[in-house]
Amino acid sequence: MRIWFDILTPKQIMFFKYFVDTLKKDDHEILCTGREYREAKELAKIKKLDIHTIGKHGGDNKFEKLNTSTERAFLLSSLINSFEPDLTVSFSSPEASRVAFGLGIKHYIFNDSPHATAVAKLTVPLADRLFCPWIIPLREWTKLGLEKDKIIQYKALDPIVWIKRELQYNSRQEISKIQKKLKIDKGKKTLLIRPEEIKASYITDKNVKSSIGLIDEIVKKFSDEYNILILARYLDQVDFYKSRFEKMAGTTIIETVTDGNLLLKLADLFIGAGGTMSAEAALMGKPVISITPINFYVEKYLIKMGLIKKVKNSSTLTKSIKNILSQSPFVKHKNTINNNSDLYTMPKMSSKIIAEMEDPIEIFKKFLFNP
Repeated sequence: MRIWFDILTPKQIMFFKYFVDTLKKDDHEILCTGREYREAKELAKIKKLDIHTIGKHGGDNKFEKLNTSTERAFLLSSLINSFEPDLTVSFSSPEASRVAFGLGIKHYIFNDSPHATAVAKLTVPLADRLFCPWIIPLREWTKLGLEKDKIIQYKALDPIVWIKRELQYNSRQEISKIQKKLKIDKGKKTLLIRPEEIKASYITDKNVKSSIGLIDEIVKKFSDEYNILILARYLDQVDFYKSRFEKMAGTTIIETVTDGNLLLKLADLFIGAGGTMSAEAALMGKPVISITPINFYVEKYLIKMGLIKKVKNSSTLTKSIKNILSQSPFVKHKNTINNNSDLYTMPKMSSKIIAEMEDPIEIFKKFLFNP
């Protein structure tokens, strides 16, 4: 079978890499396309995922988003028409949706983010199958016009795909290299911050100002006592935080694209203004504080399970950080993913949750030949 994957973001790189690897082993012919987007392009190189770059990211301007999306769909149409895939797979890519529909190709969509309404409206109604975590109500998709019987729910959160596989590798040497590169003081605990997705259509200026204010508070109060790492998404976001905190000792703005999974392994606390890395960190057993003003179904589930604490103001944030980082290191348990005690270990709760979740790749494969 010929399968076209349109892979647009760092999360999608992490997620779809193992789909592609598995399907290639099963002798399927795979074509992966992406766009000119710094984090995704560089991460694809790190993860050794071969992607054809077609078009670019539209930025945060509506007119530019429309123009780049239209141009990208046009450029993709010739390539995909020549490749003649039997199936298109994307994480709700508007361009893949348009091209697949126009060329009469089946389109299987993954989506765990119904809050991204603009993308959902452009893709979900045209899906032949939609795959999503079980915690997302069916009504989120049926209200957009998708038939209920086209929705496949799996008992897993998306980061499970790469966490289950990447915990199998001993990354101590890689972690040590990152610590040296970033000049991390090993005598201090490390706090990793992931700013908001400022160019997403569902993020407003109010959201951005809110998280920036909270990040300011963290750096101001804790940069003397802890290592603070800020993993920005875009070059202009890197420049913004560099200019803001360049004189703050103990604070490092990560300028190059780095494997977030490795950064999480060395962090003692993760603070996220987005969704994916917060979920990834929580499932890995890291203490997580969410400062995003957006509500996510995935986040709600992890809060309910006691794996994420959400805060909305600086006083609660400060107290939470002090409470978490003042504690002794968490008691570690050999994880149940494998039996090698030399590999990454995690708290028993996270290990148990991961072990009980399904593999989305296996769920997907059941529907490969089922339209």
